Amino acid sequence: MPAHPDFSKPARRTIDRSIAHLAVPALGALIAEPLFLVVDSALVGHLGASPLAGLAVAAAILQTAVGLMVFLAYSTTPLVARRRGAGDLRGAMQAGIDGLWLALGIGAIVAAALYVASGPLVAAFNTSPETADQALTYLTISCLGIPAMLLVFAASGLLRGLQDTRTPLAVATIGFAINALLNWWFIYGLGFGIAGSAWGTVLAQWGMVAVYLVVITRKVRDVGASLLPKRDGLGHAGRSGGWLFVRTVGLRVAFLATVFAATSHGTAATAGYQVVFTVFSTAAFALDALAIAAQAMIGDALGSRDPDRARLVVRRTVFWGVTSGATVGLILAVASPVIGRIFTSDPAVLAILPPALLVLGISLPLGGLVFVLDGVLMGAGDARYLAWTSLVNLVVYLPVLWLVTRLVPTGTPALVALTASFTVVFMLARAVTLGLRARQFGRAPEAFE
Repeated sequence: MPAHPDFSKPARRTIDRSIAHLAVPALGALIAEPLFLVVDSALVGHLGASPLAGLAVAAAILQTAVGLMVFLAYSTTPLVARRRGAGDLRGAMQAGIDGLWLALGIGAIVAAALYVASGPLVAAFNTSPETADQALTYLTISCLGIPAMLLVFAASGLLRGLQDTRTPLAVATIGFAINALLNWWFIYGLGFGIAGSAWGTVLAQWGMVAVYLVVITRKVRDVGASLLPKRDGLGHAGRSGGWLFVRTVGLRVAFLATVFAATSHGTAATAGYQVVFTVFSTAAFALDALAIAAQAMIGDALGSRDPDRARLVVRRTVFWGVTSGATVGLILAVASPVIGRIFTSDPAVLAILPPALLVLGISLPLGGLVFVLDGVLMGAGDARYLAWTSLVNLVVYLPVLWLVTRLVPTGTPALVALTASFTVVFMLARAVTLGLRARQFGRAPEAFE
């Protein structure tokens, strides 16, 4: 190992090219994922405020249930990347196959449990009867797609660990196009309403799974791995994923608590927050492309025992995370007066959206930093730290959210305060806790091997 890390301009350019090679295709794939929700919101929003508010409630429940399982991708990517970096391609593929089987089993259980509990969960939001009915329709149908969603998580995590982000881009792009066409046809062509949106998305998700399975089966045969799971591999995935599950619980509690707070301010605020959250999710997934590059590259660097490359990956991904966040935020801030019209024609909702979207745009450089630091620590395998600090972040955020709910009036001030609470207060807490650990990793990445 050299006495001093090589942070020269040529070395930076080499790392930047590697980041771009992974992040640019990942960007397209990640944008396509929340665009499923964008399509749903845009098409359902023009049915009226109640269907859009119902979608907000159903999406919050569905994304919470599915989002808790995102560890299926996040734990698979660095594990596969480390084995690839060590030259063990067969072991890398086997780790991915174990993740797929785990995703299928968990998906079936989650789908059944959520279907049974859908009525009480929707009722817990205490919305109007019209909104509750719309939410229940969307949620019960969407349960059929949950195993597919989790299989997509695991499959994309496997391919990213192999430094392949182009295949997930192709699959996501095709899936998004099919989803948009099916939703439009089912909602307006066949007159199914919000149920058509749910059915279109479910069918598109299972189509994506079919394509992934064809691609992965070929790769498995090429390296001589098994399509059946290994007990040790399932156990390892479960242990590392367990900590990331706790980390995701902390994030999802924050998301869900904010939706609860929005419902206390009425239908317009709930529908408005659905638009804000949809835009935030789209921006977040776009910025998370750099986090995926960090996961894969740091895992690969640690597997090949190259701490200097790991240090440089941290520096460059952080730089590009903040820069990209500022760029996307500026675009969003400029477009804030007109973005709402994409999602709804309801005058009450349109009136309160622009200031909240402006706040969201201003906060995105902070978000870019947070997403990249999260990816750095995932790539380093630091799942336990991520789990505990997610709970610390909640301790900071929930009292602020409670004060906002109690003290801020309805209308525009309420939506602005809710947006600022999440995108500034919560994200700042995450930036502090993640930044402290990432600095330690940057000083001694070899200690995380």
